Amino acid sequence: MCGIVGIFDLQGQRDIDAALLARLNHSLRHRGPDEDGLHREPGVGVGHRRLSVIDLASGQQPLYNADRSVVIVFNGEIYNYRSLMAELRRFGHQFRTQSDTEVIVHAWEQWGEQCVQRLRGMFAFAIWDRRRHLLFLARDRLGVKPLYYGQAGDGTLLFGSELKALLAHPAMPRELDPLAVEEYFAYGYVPEPRSIMRHAAKLPPGHTLCVRAGQPLPAPRQYWDIPFAPHPPLKQKQAADELLARLREAVQIRMVAEVPLGAFLSGGVDSSAVVALMAGLQSRPVNTCSIAFADPAYDEAPYAAMVARRYATAHHVQQAQHDDFELIDHLATLYDEPFADSSAMPTYRVCQLARQRVTVALSGDGGDENLAGYRRYRLQVREDKVRALLPAGLRQSLFGALGRLYPKADRAPRFLRARTTFEGLARDSTDAYFHAVSIVPDDMRARLFSLEMRRSLQGYRAVDVLRRHAQASPAQDALSQLQYLDLKTYLPGDILTKVDRASMAHALEVRSPLLDHELVAWISGLPPHFKLQRGVGKYLLKQALQPLLPGEVLNRRKMGFSVPLADWLRGPLRGRLQQRLLGPTLAQCGLFDMDYIGQLIEQHGSGRRDYSAPLWSLLMFESFLRQVLPAPAFAAAPTSAAKSVAPANISA
Repeated sequence: MCGIVGIFDLQGQRDIDAALLARLNHSLRHRGPDEDGLHREPGVGVGHRRLSVIDLASGQQPLYNADRSVVIVFNGEIYNYRSLMAELRRFGHQFRTQSDTEVIVHAWEQWGEQCVQRLRGMFAFAIWDRRRHLLFLARDRLGVKPLYYGQAGDGTLLFGSELKALLAHPAMPRELDPLAVEEYFAYGYVPEPRSIMRHAAKLPPGHTLCVRAGQPLPAPRQYWDIPFAPHPPLKQKQAADELLARLREAVQIRMVAEVPLGAFLSGGVDSSAVVALMAGLQSRPVNTCSIAFADPAYDEAPYAAMVARRYATAHHVQQAQHDDFELIDHLATLYDEPFADSSAMPTYRVCQLARQRVTVALSGDGGDENLAGYRRYRLQVREDKVRALLPAGLRQSLFGALGRLYPKADRAPRFLRARTTFEGLARDSTDAYFHAVSIVPDDMRARLFSLEMRRSLQGYRAVDVLRRHAQASPAQDALSQLQYLDLKTYLPGDILTKVDRASMAHALEVRSPLLDHELVAWISGLPPHFKLQRGVGKYLLKQALQPLLPGEVLNRRKMGFSVPLADWLRGPLRGRLQQRLLGPTLAQCGLFDMDYIGQLIEQHGSGRRDYSAPLWSLLMFESFLRQVLPAPAFAAAPTSAAKSVAPANISA
């Protein structure tokens, strides 16, 4: 795995400052500690940090074509590079290395912008083609690898694997995007394509960007989407066998490496499936790593141990410390944007543990989104059936009134928490799903934000992110629609961002077989009842895995990779919470109602309400402001939702 950066003169062919380019590249040293390289010519400069995994001897970057008119910097792995190399040789291309990077260069020469259609893997890359005088940026289909870009004040386009590379340029504006702040406090992350900075954006998954000097910056172009095209009728046993065969092949092609390789083993179905298949594909024991928690309510280690014993893996476990709070500020510097998923802490630690023994680790990421593993899918589908029975006007008046009258009971058993259900039934399906996944609901965000911040939003609401994707969705049923929304938002914005930054902080490459785009496309076409049946998510996968995994692993309640946040914020973190959230950083930024923040702290601390999600979001936002941005960047609240570098169709 690697890091890439670049500077492109949008106005002409000015010289690129060598020291400045090196500074941007050095900001990503953690992503590639083995080697670095730079290329400069009039109007363009690119840089690369390398973590050596394949073709250790000759895979250095930047890498060129034969006459050096094409140069590439590349982050990722192309798993079908050998077959592509053979195909390209038949077209007359000659190779100097055995690297997947060179395959992309020749694919560009052969197929141009359509080369991305031929690539199977995870990737973010930039190609400079001197003859065509264009810069070509591309990101993989599911968004496994990140790519940011933005316009600096000096008329250059900057790009990099992480936002910190852009911020290393002195001419990059540091102005916050108020729309991104709204989205962050709704979702706990900033969804693609927006970034927390008004003048920077993320290249969306499955998109490319082709830039020419002297021309306006175009909108990214989509080259792939999850099809959700139904298959011809399949019997369940046939589908289960094919699913297992396809997953085994996706695992196998990700086991190619010239460095030590292992796997994360949480004890859940997805990671356990990957480990079981790996064990059947190699003779030596699989290196596996797990995190254990002292609190049994959060501890999956016993289930991981079952799988480790069954397959005689070389298993390594690390106990998560109950006071691992020094990571809070460190995480802010890793993510560059505010990021409120508290499981980033154990993810960081399991990556740290894995890197002590391997350079590449396979993970089970993507199984919940592909195969309907989240509990919220079951609840939402059930609610959608009720919505279909009643006219919208009747639903809104009836269930809206019940939601207002029913007492809020955060700590009551779930069956007594009917207020959330009533509120959801009063909404349309997309708005209800937004309500279900929001970590800070609409009414709380309205109270949390200052008057100036609310004015700057100009009526914009974070639900528009889901509405935009819902309108573009090819899904034909309620469950598939929910999966599509998560595959476009939660998966790249939260799950993959979390794993990328946590793993790259330790120079660890993570590969996700369940996010193989051919596998994802095939799964998307399965009937919904193969994924969610009689209230059981991942139904078909669990059926397929019965010969391979213990019933205790396949049939247990989903736990997730979480930490005891509510207790932390009432106990060992309470003093820090008050100090940070009521301190000068949030007070001076002008975005928040400080009296309301004080109320949240007091009510959570007393045990009357569970406000752990909004309080943790505020804590991570405060750390982001203090650690990532200099004070002048947030000294006053934004006064308008001005146009950002993000595509026009997502602006307010």
